[in-house]
Amino acid sequence: MISDGGSMKYLKYRDFEGLFKIILAHSQSALGLIPLIYHIESKDGKILFIHNGTLGKRIVHFIFCNDQQTRRFVELNKMTGKYKFVDAIGIDKKSIYVPILELESTTFKFPTE
Repeated sequence: MISDGGSMKYLKYRDFEGLFKIILAHSQSALGLIPLIYHIESKDGKILFIHNGTLGKRIVHFIFCNDQQTRRFVELNKMTGKYKFVDAIGIDKKSIYVPILELESTTFKFPTE
C-alpha cells in the first residue's frame, strides 16, 4: 500500500484478477454497490483503477495495463471470479457487467513503484 501522505491510499495490483475481486466483494456486500472501473492513459502507460472509500478513507485500487485490450465492459462471473473484456453487456445472469469509463484527465498521481 502506498499513501500520498493524506487520506488517500493507493493499492497496486499484479493482475486483473486481484483488482476485480474488489468489485466482487462490493457486489456481495449488504449495500450491493459496485465500484466503477476507470481507464486513463498517462505518460507512464494505460491504467485501470477503481476508486472507493468510506468515512473519509479514500482508496484507489489500480493496475498498469500497457499490453491489455480493455474494451468497454468487464464481464465478471459472480460464482467463479473469471472475467473477460467485452464490448457490450451480455445476458449471462451469473455475471455482472461493469463499464470501463474512459477518462481524459484526473488529479490522481499514480505511484509507479
